[in-house]
Amino acid sequence: MNTPVRVAAFVMGLAIAFLAALGLGSVVGPVGAEPVEEAHASESHDDEADVDAGHDDHEDEPAPAEQPGGLAVSQDGYTLELLSQPRPGADRPLRFTVLGPDGEPVTAYDEVHERPLHLITIRRDGAHYRHVHPTLAGDGTWTARTTLEPGTNRLLADFTPMGGPELVLGTDVQVPGAFAPLGATPVTRTAQVDGYRVRLEGGLTAGESSPVTAVVTRGGEPVTDLQPYLGSYGHLVALREGDLAYLHVHPEETGSGPEIGFLAEVPSEGRYRLFLDFRHRGSVHTAAFTLTTADGHGGGGGHDH
Repeated sequence: MNTPVRVAAFVMGLAIAFLAALGLGSVVGPVGAEPVEEAHASESHDDEADVDAGHDDHEDEPAPAEQPGGLAVSQDGYTLELLSQPRPGADRPLRFTVLGPDGEPVTAYDEVHERPLHLITIRRDGAHYRHVHPTLAGDGTWTARTTLEPGTNRLLADFTPMGGPELVLGTDVQVPGAFAPLGATPVTRTAQVDGYRVRLEGGLTAGESSPVTAVVTRGGEPVTDLQPYLGSYGHLVALREGDLAYLHVHPEETGSGPEIGFLAEVPSEGRYRLFLDFRHRGSVHTAAFTLTTADGHGGGGGHDH
């Protein structure tokens, strides 16, 4: 074979080899390349994992604890507003209103325990507890006739706007005059009031609904003809010592005495003041007690004062 022919054959062979290699590369694809669909699937799984991790982070966050009532002057858009300056003395008028989310006085309320609003007044040291029921004017002004003692008094308004949430709002009022502060109150399970002896049995457990029972006697004999008051045979209010937080207490279905049962929801360890209103022979009487969560559950603990 002459030289030109050999050169032409060599060039032809190189061309064939190049074309063969090019075809194989297009079939196999780039070395190390990931299929497009598989890459998208991998990214999708990674995104889902990130989202799931985000959900797990939110699920691990503890729910905010519900605060007891009476610690704030405003809640859920409602505000307790005083309209008159309290003065010391017996049977003085006290005027206030409840402003709604629109900034206007609330004029319609649901009745709870037979009243549209319950007003508690008590001095900050736990003395001079009173439970009154103000009257409502058409413009949303409440008027209560009550007695406020000199010192810092706490006002607690327990109410439910019509169709709205059940609320307890609180505010402090300063009443001028000299006074002697009440010292620390010992655990007291027995109260003497207006010739009646009332003993409080049961104990308080933080974070639980605690059963307590008031037993009413007079002259050593059980009182079995109590009269209904505010929808039951007794009305019990519990206030936490220190901040006067207003606690939920629910009456149980009991007879007309001598025992009156309740369930008290206690949010924390500590000392609590309890005030029982009961009606007998047409008059309402108030018995005061002091319990602590460390006092146990039996009826024999505490002191008889």
